[in-house]
Amino acid sequence: MLGQLPPITDPNVLVGYSNSDDAGVYRLTDELAVVLTADFFTPIVDDPYWFGAIAAANSLSDIYAMGAKPMTALNIALFPSQPEFFPVLKRIMQGGIDKMTEAGVPIIGGHTIRDKEPKFGFSVMGTVHPGRILDNTKAQPGDSIILTKKIGTGIISTGIKAGMCSDAVIDEFTRSMAALNRRASEIMLEKGVSTATDVTGFGLLGHLGEVLAASGRLARVYAGRVPLFDEAVRLAELNRVPGGTIANLKSFNPQIRWAAGITDAARLLLNDAQTSGGLLIFVPDDKRASLIAGLEKEGLLASYIGDVLDDGARDGIRIFVEK
Repeated sequence: MLGQLPPITDPNVLVGYSNSDDAGVYRLTDELAVVLTADFFTPIVDDPYWFGAIAAANSLSDIYAMGAKPMTALNIALFPSQPEFFPVLKRIMQGGIDKMTEAGVPIIGGHTIRDKEPKFGFSVMGTVHPGRILDNTKAQPGDSIILTKKIGTGIISTGIKAGMCSDAVIDEFTRSMAALNRRASEIMLEKGVSTATDVTGFGLLGHLGEVLAASGRLARVYAGRVPLFDEAVRLAELNRVPGGTIANLKSFNPQIRWAAGITDAARLLLNDAQTSGGLLIFVPDDKRASLIAGLEKEGLLASYIGDVLDDGARDGIRIFVEK
């Protein structure tokens, strides 16, 4: 749909919609650019407070993935008109407020609309130096690919709706989505990386493919190294997966070459539609060990899951998935 928008001719638009980046970037001066994003969705968990917190973390993640610092946010809330829902909306907003406060980001306003199904999120504005933007065009051959959160939130969400998940699973899944990517972003900027993106609705391979296409690169992914929620593996093997995950697999499969022995469950997991996933970081190989050590020192996940290869695509294939 974005392809129907008029071409961008303003030279100060440094990042637009053409390469499926995490956020747009507009240059104000030679030293300062603003980074803009918006995201909202229907409840991913039953607890309204945690729904608000996850929505905030998810919205902030786009700014962190661009190598930027979030500065301000606006609420986006759609909610039923029944008065009995208002206490729920208050809890949703409180979760968002607390998470934005944790990130050091003031909420300066917002917009609300009455709707039958609740939806919540934020528009976030950040800042970055125009020469330090981590956009999708900057992956380089030889880069190592590092992932900072487990995969499988979409599948677990489906399992929860079916009453197939324990309280412990729900707690782990919720806290993962509510965790900010702030410190991971700060560490990757300290160490020096080629670029980054975050893993959300298009799944691990979908978002990886966007970076590879924009950069004109290929990649090898090692399926056995991708960190997964144990419960997501169990549910995938039972084929209890959301429609978005199946749609991702169908959509992105033409650009993927699967090694022999990669199971159907593994294919679903690597395409699972995530909410508030981790950062997917592309780091020069000689900086990989330092980046992993820095992330792990902070108690963050840092899984080396693949490598960027040479230029171009081979028969439309951009991602080679091995065991």
